[in-house]
Amino acid sequence: MIARIQGTVIEASPLRCVLDINGIGYEIHIPVTTAEKIPPLGQSTTLFIHAVYREDSATLYGFATNEDRDFFRLLVERVSGIGPKIGISILSRMSVELLRGAIAASDVALLAKCPGIGRKTAERLVIELKDKVFADSVGAASGSASVSPTSEGNGIPTSNYQDAVASLITLGYKPAEADKLIRKASTQLPAEANVELLIRTALS
Repeated sequence: MIARIQGTVIEASPLRCVLDINGIGYEIHIPVTTAEKIPPLGQSTTLFIHAVYREDSATLYGFATNEDRDFFRLLVERVSGIGPKIGISILSRMSVELLRGAIAASDVALLAKCPGIGRKTAERLVIELKDKVFADSVGAASGSASVSPTSEGNGIPTSNYQDAVASLITLGYKPAEADKLIRKASTQLPAEANVELLIRTALS
């Protein structure tokens, strides 16, 4: 089972990249949230892999962090009606931090805005994953603080991240746009950044 791939970026697009390893190019399907962290062509990167094997094919799905890969696995393995393509689409629209917050809050309306899922599938997401999301949150609280991983490796507390996204939504931004702005701001700030600084940086 392939769990991680490190290679040189030779092709890249919002939903796909090709990594060269010893002259062999591996095609990997990725969400937009991972594509944003792919370095320029010719540079090396590492992706965490979920592999799907069938009789006549093998498909690789790649993610910038372990957390993203594991959440994708939850989506496709535990929620009926969600396969790899829809899972990639969901993670392209919203970050794992925002999705976890929406599931924990039973925010079906927000989840239903993800492409490929309607209200019924959003309700199944909450039913199937709420306990798991809560358990993960408790585990993080009993160990280290829950963080929002960034491409630089620093972390913003998940509560600050979600509050900043919610504030932008209140200001009239669409959820996906608000999430993208705060995600970008989080890569520019230290781990101790508060909600106000996140919002100011996102809007600057």
